[in-house]
Amino acid sequence: MAAESAAAGGLGMSGRRQHSGTVKRRRWGGLRQQWKLLGLFEIDQHHEFYSLTCMMKEGLAAAIQNTIGNPPTSEVSDDDFRLEVTQIHKDFAMETFAGPVFASLRSSLGMTEQEYQQSLCSENCYLQFISNSKSKADFFLTNDKRFFLKTQNKREIKFLLANLKIYMEHLRKYPHSLLVKFLGVHRIKIPHRRKKYFIVMQSVFYPDDRINARYDIKGCEVSRWTEPAPEGSQIIVVLKDLNFEGQYITLDQQRPWLVQQVEIDTHFLQRLNVLDYSLLLAHQPLQHDERHQSLSFATLIMRTKKSVNPGSSPIHAGVAAVPGAVPEDDSTLLLSETHAGCLMQTQAGDAPSGGNLHMCPEHAGPDSETAELQDFRAQNRRLLPNLKNPLHIIDGPDQRFFIGIIDIFTVYSFKKRLEHWWKRLRHPGRTFSTVSPQTYCLRLCQWVQDHTK
Repeated sequence: MAAESAAAGGLGMSGRRQHSGTVKRRRWGGLRQQWKLLGLFEIDQHHEFYSLTCMMKEGLAAAIQNTIGNPPTSEVSDDDFRLEVTQIHKDFAMETFAGPVFASLRSSLGMTEQEYQQSLCSENCYLQFISNSKSKADFFLTNDKRFFLKTQNKREIKFLLANLKIYMEHLRKYPHSLLVKFLGVHRIKIPHRRKKYFIVMQSVFYPDDRINARYDIKGCEVSRWTEPAPEGSQIIVVLKDLNFEGQYITLDQQRPWLVQQVEIDTHFLQRLNVLDYSLLLAHQPLQHDERHQSLSFATLIMRTKKSVNPGSSPIHAGVAAVPGAVPEDDSTLLLSETHAGCLMQTQAGDAPSGGNLHMCPEHAGPDSETAELQDFRAQNRRLLPNLKNPLHIIDGPDQRFFIGIIDIFTVYSFKKRLEHWWKRLRHPGRTFSTVSPQTYCLRLCQWVQDHTK
């Protein structure tokens, strides 16, 4: 009996050790699952993509440093569009495509190379974004959530580089374009493994601190419903067209601009013969001071700048900083009323194609800009449509909207034509995403017409 008890005790201790290990695995698995539900998953040393993201960081740090040491000229050349630079690292090599072209674009968005490098190459882990996209791409997000890195196949990269010049011309002609801003194209080569292509682009949903709903809109109905997160949940869910029914993008005086810009951008994509792109949409409530219509135009400018720069709002003793809040008595934050008047004249007319701020003639000159105005120009933020907006932010009377067009690589090929006819048979009388570029363009424009006011 004693022997049996000892044996049983031994089995019990072993069982407890096994149970403890199982509990730990379950807790870790539960945490991983929770992160997945939140849509973001920290890529630490235990993550399958940790090695890859470390290579991305190391390669990007060297590539950006090369740009810092050899800044692009004001005008990019045809050779710049074809340029491929390879940098050798310990366990891999990384190629950078059209580096001067993308550096030029980053500069036009008011972004310094040091700022870009700091965000992409910080010591903090990247985040994996768990997407409900049908594509096989992997999505990574910088720790500050400012930039997306997305793996792409060779065909998609060739398509982007082949159309890079007209894409850049489009952004130059329409600096307020809603098209996603591509900031870099790279390829990692690891011995005895497949080459890995990836792109860097701005996140449309940045800063995301107070965003309370996100949507991916294609203007159709088949497979365009996502089960919302439970009430009060912190889970991040990207909703779709059918979830948005009965709601509106309320912009008032900015509505005509949005409708026109969507038409311009989608007709550009139609000329590229692409379809299946998405209009990303998110919204957050405006703070009380942001809805205050009597604020001077200069105050609105500085308030908007602070709204899109998390952490830049003033922090007063014992009072939590509110993103976007600008104290009425803090005159150092405001532009002079003279400059505000000049800017107001600009916003009263049509949006200039160059998207530049115009000065009044009597104040024009090399020393005419205040430090605040220079800083504002460098940031390239806007509340009004005639100022560049790399962050796709538009304010309505009560809500701030984040809007951008993404996923512009799907060409209307023979395979897609066959898919179109198959879906017509499978979903008679219903709308679906695989249609001709012309139909797709017109339908998305109509969706924006119907859902804005």
